[in-house]
Amino acid sequence: MSTTVVAPLTIEDAELLVATARRAAEDAGVTVSVTVLDAGGHLLAFRRDDRAVLISGETSTRKAYTALQLNAPTADLVDAVQPGGLFHTLPTALDRPLLFIAGGLPVHRDGRLIGAVGVGGGAPDQDHGFATAAAQALV
Repeated sequence: MSTTVVAPLTIEDAELLVATARRAAEDAGVTVSVTVLDAGGHLLAFRRDDRAVLISGETSTRKAYTALQLNAPTADLVDAVQPGGLFHTLPTALDRPLLFIAGGLPVHRDGRLIGAVGVGGGAPDQDHGFATAAAQALV
């Protein structure tokens, strides 16, 4: 029997995700908070700028957590929580409430979930773009 070993999300990966998202946001003139979680939901890296809205730190963390728990970009889940949507009755009694606003992305390596990145502070579409730029830096 053979097993496939997938390299975990490292501190260096997490720092690259944060730096890339921050740089993309700064290039757009936006101040954001960025959170990176490993596959177990543990905080690997976090950045909150004092110029960002105070709640942006919690927002970025909840976006990352949601993307990790559901293994899907939070932007793809917005309609799922509307009445009649797939997750309309999904309980949020997990460790942390889920947040269905664009800006959270699962991070994969070799097709396996290894963590998540969340960005908060800009408009949802902007946050999604900054998270996408960060995730692409690991490819």
